Amino acid sequence: MSKTKLLGSGFSGNSQKTVETNISKMNRNQLRSRSRGFTLVELLVVVLILETILSIAIPSYISSVYSSRMGIANANAKALATAAQGKAIIAGAYDTVLADYATDMGGTVPVNPCTGTTTGFTITDSGTQCNVVALAGTNCGSWTPVTFVLGYSGG
Repeated sequence: MSKTKLLGSGFSGNSQKTVETNISKMNRNQLRSRSRGFTLVELLVVVLILETILSIAIPSYISSVYSSRMGIANANAKALATAAQGKAIIAGAYDTVLADYATDMGGTVPVNPCTGTTTGFTITDSGTQCNVVALAGTNCGSWTPVTFVLGYSGG
């Protein structure tokens, strides 16, 4: 006699229990095998949601990184302009050699994050006026650096 016959086909009480137990085990096994992983549709929905979130977040993140680099480059140029002004007051003339300001800047010239170097600044002297500007570089996107204009009438 087979255990897979349906109930009510002439089995005694024990045989019907065995069939019910087997059907119950089959249902549990089917439920277990079904709950072991995610379906392809569920995974595709998750990927679509992540793609949407990242398509919004990444441009915003890159913009904020560029903005902070620009701010740092301008702040470093301003610090360099302050050092140039102080040196010009003492020496009576502007010094356009960037490396000469290392000792005035704490031992090293600050890094321009838009160029990634310490030589990412320009100091120009016209005799009575000095311009200090950070170079635009390629690490900050498209931007126009602030030019710090210093004046000195001599001593």
